[in-house]
Amino acid sequence: MSEKIENIITQLKELSLLEATELVKTIEEVFEVDASAASGPVIMTGSASGGEAEQTEEQTEFSLILEDVPADKKIAILKIVRTMTGLGLKEAKDLVESAPKLIKEGIGKDDVETAKKDFEAVGAKVTIK
Repeated sequence: MSEKIENIITQLKELSLLEATELVKTIEEVFEVDASAASGPVIMTGSASGGEAEQTEEQTEFSLILEDVPADKKIAILKIVRTMTGLGLKEAKDLVESAPKLIKEGIGKDDVETAKKDFEAVGAKVTIK
């Protein structure tokens, strides 16, 4: 490993969790990337105080995105969208017809998994982010 990389790694180890979060946001903005695309929990080791144990941050809120709607399954998918969102018939229809579209965000892990299964059971393709 080059000396330059070793210096960067050393500096990263000394960052507090707040500073590391700010660094990630800045990197996302500068390089136009999305760090949330990484799968699994994020593990930060070390801190400015040096005495803290490893901290893990696991995603607790998810977004459900409707990707594809087969034409022959539209009515069943509309029913699920209306149940999940509380939208009226016209609004739900507009949402379904404009796929890919965000259906709901800030959903808990169990709820989003259940919703995904419901949509897939009627032939829709959804993505969890």
